[in-house]
Amino acid sequence: MSVVKVVEIIASSDKGFEDAVQNAVTQAAKTIKNIDSVYVKHAKCHVKDGRVITYGVNCKISFRVE
Repeated sequence: MSVVKVVEIIASSDKGFEDAVQNAVTQAAKTIKNIDSVYVKHAKCHVKDGRVITYGVNCKISFRVE
């Protein structure tokens, strides 16, 4: 039987949502092993002068506990 833990991470990117999710996983992987999945809970953009300047995501990252 495996035990799975979930942490919530907020990440952003100036390139797009996919890059923001990858940033979340990359940062989490620095200290968390056995990452299995990512659930994007919320996605949002920041706008300045009528243009999107950053993309943000709230992610739930699941990983197996050893």
